[in-house]
Amino acid sequence: MLYFGSVKPANNWLGMEGRIPRDYRINQRIRVPRVLVIDEEGEQLGDMPTEDAITLAQDKGLDLVEVAPAADPPVCRLLDYGKFKYLQTKKEREARKGQKITLLREVRFRPSIGIHDIEAKKRQVKKLLAEGSKVKLTVMFRGREITHQDLGVNLLRKMAESFKDEAKLEKAPSMEGRRMSVTIVPSGQKVKSDTESEEEISNA
Repeated sequence: MLYFGSVKPANNWLGMEGRIPRDYRINQRIRVPRVLVIDEEGEQLGDMPTEDAITLAQDKGLDLVEVAPAADPPVCRLLDYGKFKYLQTKKEREARKGQKITLLREVRFRPSIGIHDIEAKKRQVKKLLAEGSKVKLTVMFRGREITHQDLGVNLLRKMAESFKDEAKLEKAPSMEGRRMSVTIVPSGQKVKSDTESEEEISNA
């Protein structure tokens, strides 16, 4: 029933799972005099001059990458940065593939809308819900219509209740200027999706 009412921390540097800050510094770009070094196997090599750490990385055919700049001294890791960056980019690309994008679609009404038009709007809303979209139901007031906000409330209540088997209320009625709206989402869908795109599809 619809009720209608008024990453892992950056300093996790011991393993390859640790995330390097996007403003990382590598090799000669590391300006501090001393760093705490972690080797390619995740073992601590201790505190040493930055120049020695860079030389050690080069001798191993690796890069010295600052992974925890806020630490004292900053923590650096020996790794093949090019390979690491490639793996990170690939992982992020795979993660994006699995993201479900939820569209927020808007259907507009006038407070004096006729019965036949209401039925047409209901079919439109039902189709959008079936596609998995959130739907924002909006009543637009013009001129003196704004003095009859109760008409908007009743209209939105009836519309929302007519979809109680297909949807649930995400956002209670709110007034923005001369627009009153309520948002419903398909049943079984998470409320407040992380990724949303808003698209207006209907004019009164």
